[in-house]
Amino acid sequence: MHADEVDTDPSLVQRLVAGQFPQWSDLPVEPVFPLGTDNANYRLGADKLVRLPRQPGKVEGLERELEWLPVFAPALPIAVPRPLGRGEAAEGFPFPWGVFTWVEGANVGVEEVAPETAEDLAALILALRSFDATNAPPGLRQGALREHDEWVRGSVAKFHRGRDGEGLLAAWEETLDAPSWDGQPIWCHCDLDLRNVVFHDGRPSGVLDWGWAGAGDPASDAAVAWKMLSAGVREEFWEAIGADGAEIARARGWTLLQCAGALWYYTRENNPALFFEAERWLSEILGSAPRRS
Repeated sequence: MHADEVDTDPSLVQRLVAGQFPQWSDLPVEPVFPLGTDNANYRLGADKLVRLPRQPGKVEGLERELEWLPVFAPALPIAVPRPLGRGEAAEGFPFPWGVFTWVEGANVGVEEVAPETAEDLAALILALRSFDATNAPPGLRQGALREHDEWVRGSVAKFHRGRDGEGLLAAWEETLDAPSWDGQPIWCHCDLDLRNVVFHDGRPSGVLDWGWAGAGDPASDAAVAWKMLSAGVREEFWEAIGADGAEIARARGWTLLQCAGALWYYTRENNPALFFEAERWLSEILGSAPRRS
């Protein structure tokens, strides 16, 4: 998936666990799909998850999960993984790694997401925003969209034939004058989409992958409206989280930025889940007129 990725497999995880958490050494290890972009994930027994950073730059995200998930977990209305142990580099694996609780649920297609998910996600986002973010690490998405203009255009220039780069850039240009977030620091997940949420009976049962969470633009979480919700419940969702027109415009921009990156960097072969999701997000946005109020 990445040129500088460190290889992992179940036998490596088995050795790491046996060496550092011998109480779990007899538990079976199975890879988890869809593949994570930042961490290789392995189920350990029935109720645990092992996460190993794929690249040097992804270690910080794992450390962030180990530090902050214990703070969030008790107070959020949807389950999140809880750290059970921190592993150290060993057996040829060069990074720290972590063991977390397994969160029950399944990845689903957007057509399986119940309309009530809009209420569930709004409750999650509002609960997260209620935490004091004064000392929060920087989140993945913050600052002015215009600061990313050159990167987005460079990404679109690398698109394979058939991707709607012109449509993406036209929509992107409509977001560039949206006022930047200038309020107090706010905790955001910063990467809410279908790959990072598991479901039971059509509703979210767990939210995963908190390595990019931090103080960010709240519009980065409002963007989940295009990534996970049907057009019929988006207004209800935005109203529930108190999003105004500027936040919705920025949410559109952050989603387009992610589309630009995903559609040139990933392929149908190396990360089909994210590739096809990004294609769908772009289609949703290009079929939606931005709200101006």
